[in-house]
Amino acid sequence: MKNSKVVARSIPIGANKETTIKIEGLRKTFSRKNEEVEAIKGIDLDIKEGDFVSIVGPSGCGKSTFLHIVGGFIDKTSGKVTVRDKEVDKPGPDRGMMFQESALFPWKKVYGNVAWGLEVQGYSKKDIKDRVEHYLSLVGLWDFRNHLPSELSGGMRQRVSLAKVLAFNPDVLLMDEPFGALDAQTREKMQSELQRIWSESKKSVLFVTHDIDEAVFLSDYVVVLTKRPSTVKEIIKIQLPRPRGIEIRKSYEFVDYRNHIWDLLHAEENVKSIEGISYAK
Repeated sequence: MKNSKVVARSIPIGANKETTIKIEGLRKTFSRKNEEVEAIKGIDLDIKEGDFVSIVGPSGCGKSTFLHIVGGFIDKTSGKVTVRDKEVDKPGPDRGMMFQESALFPWKKVYGNVAWGLEVQGYSKKDIKDRVEHYLSLVGLWDFRNHLPSELSGGMRQRVSLAKVLAFNPDVLLMDEPFGALDAQTREKMQSELQRIWSESKKSVLFVTHDIDEAVFLSDYVVVLTKRPSTVKEIIKIQLPRPRGIEIRKSYEFVDYRNHIWDLLHAEENVKSIEGISYAK
C-alpha cells in the first residue's frame, strides 16, 4: 500500500465499547445429495455499540448465509451468536433485517407500510403516528406518506424499507446488499443517505456487500472473508474522517483501502489474468 498516510491492518473490532453482537466459532454445513458441504468453517467477531461493519468476500463464500444466521432466519450448525448477551435462535425485534429488494406491501401507502408492523405488535395509535412520522422524516419521505410504492423510485422504496425497519427500534441493523439492485448514481445517493441516517440513529450495522468502494465509504471496519468454507481473513479499520462526502472517494487513503481489499479478494479467488484471458491456477 504505497503513497498512503493510512495503513489498513488487522485489528480487534471496536475496542473500548460495549459489545452488541458477539459471534463465536460460527460454523454452517449443508447436506446436498448425501454430501455435507461446509459453507462457514469458523467465524469469530465482536461488534461494538454504534459500529458500522461491512462484510466482503469472494462470490459464493457465504456472506448472506452468515448474515441470515445472525438474523435468526437460518440455523447454525455450531458456534454461538448473541445480541446484547441474548443468544440468537430465531428472528426477533432486536434485529432489523433489510434485503436487496424492498419488502413493501404494494396495496398499502407509505404510511401504512411503515405502520403495519407496529400495529401487529399492538402499539397505540399515538405511538404509531409518532414513530412513523419520525422515521419517515428521518429518511426524507414524510411528504410522500400517502403515495403507493409503485409511485416511488427504487431508491425511495428502499428508504421506506429502512424507515419500516428503524420504526421497531432494533438494537442492530442487518443489511444484505440493500442497494445492489439500484443504478450507480442512485446507489451513491443511498450510501450518503444511509451514512446520515446511521449517524443520527446510532445503531450498530452489519452490512453485506460485494462492492468494495461501498464498504470503504460506509464502514468503520471491513471484514474480509476467505473463499468457501469461509472464515475471517482480515479485519480492516477504515480511518477516514466523518461525515464522508463523495469527494473522499478520490483521496489516496480511500484508494489505498480499496486496493488493499481488492488484493485480498483477488488472492482468495486465486485467478491470474494474462492479456485479458482469466484462468485458474
